[in-house]
Parts: sequence; C-alpha cells; structure tokens
Amino acid sequence: VCTLDCIYCELGPTTSTTLKRTEYIRSDTIIGEIRQYLSQPHGRVDWITFSGSGEPTLNSRLGAMIHAVKDMTPIPVAVITNGTLLYLPEVRRDLMEADAVLPSMDAVTAEAFLALNRPHPGLRIGRVIEGLKRFREEYRGQLWLEILFVEGCNDSDDEVQCMKLIIDELAPDQVQLNTVDRPPAEPDARP
Repeated sequence: VCTLDCIYCELGPTTSTTLKRTEYIRSDTIIGEIRQYLSQPHGRVDWITFSGSGEPTLNSRLGAMIHAVKDMTPIPVAVITNGTLLYLPEVRRDLMEADAVLPSMDAVTAEAFLALNRPHPGLRIGRVIEGLKRFREEYRGQLWLEILFVEGCNDSDDEVQCMKLIIDELAPDQVQLNTVDRPPAEPDARP
C-alpha cells in the first residue's frame, strides 16, 4: 500500500495506491514487537526506523507509535518516507517527535514525477514540494533528503538544476544520492 508506484521499487509494483490514512497494521502490535525486541539482550541498536513495504505515513497511528517508542527508549527514531503526504498537517504533526525524517524527492517536474514515481491520481508534484517546504519550516529534527536517479527519467541537466533550486530552499541536513541497485519493479529502470 503506497501513494506511489515507482518504477525502481525493489518491492515490485504497488498493489494498491491510495491517499487514505488508516491503521493498516495495528499500532499496539508494532509497539509490542518493538518492546519485546528491546527487552531481549542484543547488540547495540543505533536507530529505530519506521519504513516498511509501503508508505509509513499512510498509517494513521504513526505519530502515536513514534511517541510510544520515544517513551520506552532513548534510541533515536527515524522515518523513511516518500514525503508525498507532508502537505497534510496531521502527517507533519505525526513526524515531529522523530529524530530524523528521510523524505524522497526523486523528481520536481510533473513529467519526471509521472514517469518515475507513477503517483496516485490525486497527487501533484507541486503539492508534494510545498508539503516538503512546510515540513522543513516546522520540523526541528534532522532532515535527510533522499534522491534516487534513474537513467532517462530524472537525470537530465534541467531536472537536476530544478532539484538543486528546491534543495537550496529546503536546506536539508543531508542529501543522499542513490540509483537503482536492487531489481526494480520495471526492468527498464536503469542506474
């Protein structure tokens, strides 16, 4: 379940694209699993990261889960997200307690966004970028922007220049550049 159906996704094609936030996986189940894991002797745990086989911000209880983890341990919390729902105030609120948020920004033009990310029909790249900007204004944790380049989709000089302008505005703490490495959803998605 995701807001996108990215051609490079190592999980394969998205089976259900949606913008509907709900408790897809029960928060008490996830919190219980984290609590159980932390109660056992393990090596050093650097981060507790919310990601998943889909978009974690679609889970309407994400904020409560982050809060519960912060209450049970000093281990920092990260959220890996495609960033498409940051235009929603409730999603931004849910992420405020995270120590690091890693949103994706693979495209900034409509053409590249449609070709690369194949978004839910209700998403527009302008709204996604405005959500990123609003989140950056409000969020006090670490913002680590992730960009995944795919040959012929988002690697043109024009697209990269447009990305740079948005990156300069966002002033993220880190920019992580990636490319296709794992088998992608579409065989034509090349590094």
